[in-house]
Amino acid sequence: MSRRRAHIAMVGIPAVSHVLPSLEIIRELVARGHRVTYANDPAVADLIVATGAELVPCTSELPVADNNWPDDPIAAMELFLDDAVQALPQLRAAYDHDPADLYLYDIGAYAARALAESQDRPLMQLSPTFVAWNGADQDFAAHLWQLPGADAYRTKFAQWLADCGASTTDVDAFSGRPARALALIPRAMQPHADQVDTRAVTFVGPCFDTSAGASTGAPGWTRPADAENVLLISLGSAFTRQPEFYRRCLAAYGNLPGWHVVLQIGKYTDPGELGDIPSDVEVHSWVPQRAILEQADAFVTHAGMGGCSEALLAGVPMIAVPQAAEQFMNADRLVELGVARRIDTPEATAETLRAALDDLIADAEVARRSALLRADARAEGGTPRAADLIENMLA
Repeated sequence: MSRRRAHIAMVGIPAVSHVLPSLEIIRELVARGHRVTYANDPAVADLIVATGAELVPCTSELPVADNNWPDDPIAAMELFLDDAVQALPQLRAAYDHDPADLYLYDIGAYAARALAESQDRPLMQLSPTFVAWNGADQDFAAHLWQLPGADAYRTKFAQWLADCGASTTDVDAFSGRPARALALIPRAMQPHADQVDTRAVTFVGPCFDTSAGASTGAPGWTRPADAENVLLISLGSAFTRQPEFYRRCLAAYGNLPGWHVVLQIGKYTDPGELGDIPSDVEVHSWVPQRAILEQADAFVTHAGMGGCSEALLAGVPMIAVPQAAEQFMNADRLVELGVARRIDTPEATAETLRAALDDLIADAEVARRSALLRADARAEGGTPRAADLIENMLA
């Protein structure tokens, strides 16, 4: 039980990659005796209620169900703004008569910040990916604001801020620099980590339950007794419609002496599209990834931040095959850290995939770096430290 029972509200978006990283924090806050409400789309209700938090239904218009995101970055940003505009009245209906003592919010949940500022309540961002650093405006934002449609987007955003009661009315300050944030990633994955304002941001590392498979209530996974090595292949939850890539993986790693392969293909690929499945390969639409990584020897990943964090926490070297967005930066960062090889999808043939695995496993420095980064990630504090810092904001 914590020092003071409080009402803590979490506001998120229904992308699984944004929900999973903070679930253990929510579970821990409930266990400490707080009343925790969680506003999100009913599509992720099962994940939320399993933590003991109370679901506050807040429907989202983000295209997470069919992964139909626009290629244009301004159009993608406008989707999040439009979602915030329609979400804020739903949040007001739930919280104006029952305000939280503290609001936690995902990086994509702009409406949460607007609500908390209009109520003059403390708030803290929970970031499942890297955060802004000093100079990021020059590195990224300056380019974005030159794109077609950027001026209209900023005007629309500024008008919403002026109308919604938020106390922060500058678009850049509102969307880019939270006053207080927890970065739920290994500090090693943060670009320009030495230039991050640590007065505002604390790196607590991956906030998973390190007892494999426990955090989502998913079953564990048992390593076959005859498996000398285990390889996990997964492109996450969104960019999984890749039957040709999976066939190349089967050609590269199927019937590989001493190896057992676990292949996750997601919900968009039919196993029948893969052809003959070797006997040493198991194929699933979804797997308890952390449970497998705790027992794996290598990981073929799309380099999403969640997968990178899980693998670093488990000390598993990676073959990064980035698919979109920040995954290309993540892949390059893993290579810089000395724990991965990067292969872009067009170059991911059976031959290059097999060669990358052979090279990765034979490199003693990769094993040394993986063990060091595993220790660093676990030392960042994870879930207990995150919960302590959240409680400190209630003091």
